[in-house]
Order: sequence, then structure tokens, then C-alpha cells
Amino acid sequence: MLPELTVLEHFHFLRPAWALAIIPWLLITLVQNRRDATRDMFGGIIAPHLLEHLRLQRFQSRWLNPTNVTRVITALLLVLLMGPTWRQQPSPLSQDEAALVILLDVSTSMQQSDVQPSRLQRAKQKIGDLLALRPDKKAALIAYAGSAHTVLSLTADQEILKQYLAAITPAVLPRAGKFPEYGLPLATEVLRESGAPATIVLFSDGLGSDSAASFIPWFEQSGHQLLILGVGTQREEKGLAPLERRALEDLADATGGRYVDLTVDDADVRQINRRIDSHYVVIEDSALPWLDSGYVLVFPAMALFMLWFRRGWTLTWTWLLVPALLLGSHDAARADAGAVTPDQRHWSAGQWFADLWLTGDQQGRILMQRGEYHAAAAHFADPMWKGLAYYYAEDFMLAAEYFSRTDSDDALFNEANARAHARDYLRAVNRYDRLLARNAAYPGASQNRRRVQELIDEINRLSESQQSEPGVSGEDKELGTDDAIPAQGAQEITWEQAETLQLTAEEILQDPATGEMWLRSVQQDPSNFLAIKFAMQLHRGADGAQDGQP
Repeated sequence: MLPELTVLEHFHFLRPAWALAIIPWLLITLVQNRRDATRDMFGGIIAPHLLEHLRLQRFQSRWLNPTNVTRVITALLLVLLMGPTWRQQPSPLSQDEAALVILLDVSTSMQQSDVQPSRLQRAKQKIGDLLALRPDKKAALIAYAGSAHTVLSLTADQEILKQYLAAITPAVLPRAGKFPEYGLPLATEVLRESGAPATIVLFSDGLGSDSAASFIPWFEQSGHQLLILGVGTQREEKGLAPLERRALEDLADATGGRYVDLTVDDADVRQINRRIDSHYVVIEDSALPWLDSGYVLVFPAMALFMLWFRRGWTLTWTWLLVPALLLGSHDAARADAGAVTPDQRHWSAGQWFADLWLTGDQQGRILMQRGEYHAAAAHFADPMWKGLAYYYAEDFMLAAEYFSRTDSDDALFNEANARAHARDYLRAVNRYDRLLARNAAYPGASQNRRRVQELIDEINRLSESQQSEPGVSGEDKELGTDDAIPAQGAQEITWEQAETLQLTAEEILQDPATGEMWLRSVQQDPSNFLAIKFAMQLHRGADGAQDGQP
């Protein structure tokens, strides 16, 4: 993107002398109007009361007539000849000071494999492609799930950024959930030293219940730009959380940003890169040539001039109705998915009509009452209602996923109940404990926890008398690779005592073989470091605001 001065205070004309052509144009227009007013060829021949009904004033009686169109064309051409401009050619001494902040969703739903190899891995690949398009540009990485953490602050070192990006997994984040709004305070902290407008790029497949309410005022106050890349598909099947494309699009529109769909090639990241704001520090020099920006006016002038090529030119304006007619044939845009059946056309028309009168949540409530729970979940925008629809559909693990996207007592209770129904007893007890720690008097929480704990104890007693088998059965599969854990007895953990070799600095420096062995033993994967760092940040109450917690 070329550096340019786009401030209106720099607007001026390169050839202002052409403005003098307005004088003869006004004189010609004045003379023509007077001649039309005084010319009366049949005034002395036909009676005035009859002449009034015989005159043909088809054009002059309408605002859309050759005279008015000629005036518009003349005005466009005069402005074009005057050479409007507000930007200079790029200076070789300019530098882009704009920052890029990447918000990466690392929640459980990002482990789904509807996009190969998984949504999270594909998001990482897209981030790497985006960074490759912006060499030597500053970028920061923030990862979030149930909590948000700054992986790296603004840096131009893409190698270390990619190394930490590869280490991000759901196991690194200390808390489950989906709360992108927790990353906004971290973005504020990251951008504190940057005075230039920044671009926030969100890689996610959905939102939390309060995400939009937090994003909209933040972007209105900060002046930054939001770009969203939706990762995943909208395929509806059991156990799969579909991409919440409409919610992401609405969030982008509400913040004045842009939503981009995931593509197989790099067209999506190239589109994002073109829309990333640039802030070039340019040394203002009057010697730099100004760019003539009035050439765009040629096209509307040519379009208006084409009206004179046929008689009855006012009819040629009907071509403006073609885009409106094309909008009604939106089924043709789905040709890549095969032929459109009559049922699909009926559904599209019915869905379009329903969208005119009912919101997605209202349509979901109607479908819930009719017992169409999966269809209701596809219409709901609120994660709590989505989770409730999947709960009634007995898709409990998917219901728990959406309940985890709301940070409230009711959401924790519902998530714990859903996991209990899915035989994910250990995590259910964990959610009950978190709920009781926040609200010990929550109705039903203590009783449900006691019942689930009894099931865990019974499973543990049975597992002690049976030979443990490795792996987890297919019915225990949870969203992505996060398997349901019925009890402690379902997993076997073995601890082995390892011999520790302690070396002094002198021994390492003196013996090359020992130094090479020590270098090989250094942990190159920063996953453990990030996991420990994020867990410490989450449990450090004094720094809760810094870690993006509410």
C-alpha cells in the first residue's frame, strides 16, 4: 500500500485556472434559458388557451431531461480538468508505523476437523501466510479461550512469532470457554506505546454471549479496525459446532470492520492484507508531486453521455434495474454446489421472508417449540440458547461447548449438567466446583455434584477390579480431541524416577561433547513455558485485569 496524505486539509486543485470555464458556461446557459422563455412560434396564430394544451413539454417538465444531464456532464468534466488531489506520491523516507494485533481463538471448537487438518491448525497456517505478506512489519499475538493471554507483544521478528504460534494448543490455555472480549484489554496494553491506528485480526469460528457488547464500544473509542477470518464450515451434523458466520459478519459490520471467508488458497489472507490499515510517517515536502485523483470522474461522465446515442434516451435508464433483478436470482450463485432443487428455492424464499420479520433468536424459539432442535441451534445467535437447543437434541458435548462461551453462574451449571449427561464426569465435577466457589447457594449445584461424584467413585471401584484397557471408547468422544473422562480410573498414570545429571558451567564449556549434549537437552518447544506462564497469570488475582479477565 502506497503511503499517502489523505487528510482533507490537503485537498486542492492542480489546474484551478480551468474554473474560469464556468463563466462562459453560465452565460450560455442563461442565454439559452431566456431564448426558450421568449420563443413562441405560434403565439400570434393560435389562441393562448388552446396553445397551452398543444405544446409538447416532455423533457422540460421532468427533472431528468437532456438539459439537466448536460449540466451534470459539464460539471464533472470541469472538475476533472481542474485536477482535484489530496495525496502526494510516496516518499522513499516513509515508514509504516501501523501495528497488527492477531487474536487467535484456541477454544475447544477450534479442534474440530471439518477443515483439515483442524480449524486451529488451519488458522495457524493462515496467520503464517499473513505474516509472510508483511515482512519487517510489527505484529502481536494474543491467544484466548476461557481467558486471554499475550503470547508476544509487538515485534518485527517473525521467526520467534511463528515459533510461539506453533506452540499454541488448547492445552496451553488454563481455562476453557470462548471469550474474545477478554483480549481487548490486552490489545490496549500492547498498543499503548503505538500512536498509529492499528488493525485487529480475529481468527475464530464463533463468539461468546457478551462479545459484541464489548467489541462495539471498544472499537468506537479506540479508532482501530477489526478484520475477521471465519475458520470452519456451516455443515450441520451431530457433534459439530458449525461456523457462526452470521454472528461474525454482524460483529464486523457493527464495528465498521470486514468479514472474510476462509479459502483453500491464499486469497483470504491477501484480502486481509489489502485491508490492513497503514500509517506512514512521511516527511512533508512541497517538492513531491501531487497525484491527480480526478480521473475516476471520467466513468460517470461517459455513462451519462451514452444517453444521446438513441432516440427516447430516458428509457436507457432502465438498465439500473438490472442489479435489482439479479439480486432476486441469488440461487444462481450457488451453482458451484450443484443444481438448485425446488425445495431449496422454496426454503430460500421462505427464509428470506422470515428474516424480514423475525430475528434469528425468534426463529430459533419457534423451531424449539416444534421440536426441531438442530435447526433451532443453527438460527440462534445467543450461545446460551444454542447450548439449550443442543441439550434438548441430546447432543450434550456440543451443548457444553456453547454453554462454556458464557461467563455466568447459569452457564456453568448448564455446562456441568451437559457434561454429566455425556459421561464427562470429571469435568462436570470441575464445573460444579467452580460454580460453588462463585455461588455456594446456587440451587441444585451441590446435589448434582454429589450424584456425579458417586458415579465417579463407583467407576473407580469397578476399574480397580478390572484390567485397564488403553484408549477411550467412541461413545466418550468429546468435541475435537478433548475426550470425555468418566473417572480417574479410566486413565493410568505412571511415574518413573529419572536420573538427573548435573553439570557445572566449566564442565559444559571445556568438553565439546558435553556441551553438545547439553544443547540437545534444552527444551526448544515453548508450549510448557506458555502453559505455566498463562496458569500463573490466571491465578494471580492482582493482575486479573491485565490477563483479560472480567
